[in-house]
Amino acid sequence: MKLRILILMASIGILASCGPSYRVTDKSTVSTDTIGVPTDVKAAFSTQYPTAGNVVWSTYDASAAPIVDWDLNGWTAGDGAYLVTYNLNNDTYYSWYTATGDWIGTAYAMNDYKSLPPAVSATLNDKFNGYSITSVNREMKKDQMAYELQLKNGDMKAKVLIDDNGNIIKQKTMDK
Repeated sequence: MKLRILILMASIGILASCGPSYRVTDKSTVSTDTIGVPTDVKAAFSTQYPTAGNVVWSTYDASAAPIVDWDLNGWTAGDGAYLVTYNLNNDTYYSWYTATGDWIGTAYAMNDYKSLPPAVSATLNDKFNGYSITSVNREMKKDQMAYELQLKNGDMKAKVLIDDNGNIIKQKTMDK
């Protein structure tokens, strides 16, 4: 009898340990900072984006910078910069701050290419006729709103940065 009880308890223990090993949480207001972001940097972000949710901080890594072509847009981060990823208006945003809390810029991927400003669409039709859009990022920095577009036409690819007024700020064209 003791052997049966011992086997039953061992079986229950094994089955219990096979359950899910994750924890479900509501991250709508969670802020993850496991790297010790300075208070000035966090304060600058909180002031600029007070309604941001799912905030996650990381140190800036040029080789792994998401969605933004830093050469194309001319942004510079310097040593000790931070990247913060967060949700705002149902989109995932990325913002970069210097080690002292100065805002470098913000970007997010646009899924609705038809919502581009008319001047941007006109420039695309005029200068990149025959190209199709493969991705669009809306980028904001201190005094500029721009759209970083990746385009494709057969074997040709282009990246172009266009401001709200339809002016081409910079472009790169490359073979496939």
